[in-house]
Amino acid sequence: MTQIHRFVETLRLGNDPKMVARMGSGWAVMGSQQVVGGYCLLLPDPVVPHLNALGERDRVQFLGDMSRLGDAILEVTGAERINYEMLGNLEPALHCHLFPRRLDEPESLRTRPIWFYEWDLAEAWSEESHGSLRDAIRETLARNGASEHL
Repeated sequence: MTQIHRFVETLRLGNDPKMVARMGSGWAVMGSQQVVGGYCLLLPDPVVPHLNALGERDRVQFLGDMSRLGDAILEVTGAERINYEMLGNLEPALHCHLFPRRLDEPESLRTRPIWFYEWDLAEAWSEESHGSLRDAIRETLARNGASEHL
């Protein structure tokens, strides 16, 4: 069982404060390390090994949810763009990272992949620091009809 499987099980129980919203294809959650403010992930439910393991309808749903979550993050953070990354080499289960990228990032990092940041130094997600950002993304998704009512 992967970490993604365990994370989805926790989300189903409603026990994770990083949960942003239940979407048609799975769960929108805040990243544990807020390497850039507003970093989120989309996790499928049920968990599958990779995008190509989904049937056509489910694949369209996941990719649509991914872009709707990106729209909400853009609106709330005022970022210049969203970087979407589906890797899966270390954690072999489908998940998408969504990183809001801003023009005010350090020049040495602004045009580089997010993985060049010092993740160990990134602020850990906390209710106090990031709860209002989570709530704003949640409200934007709900207003746009992109999330399910829990």
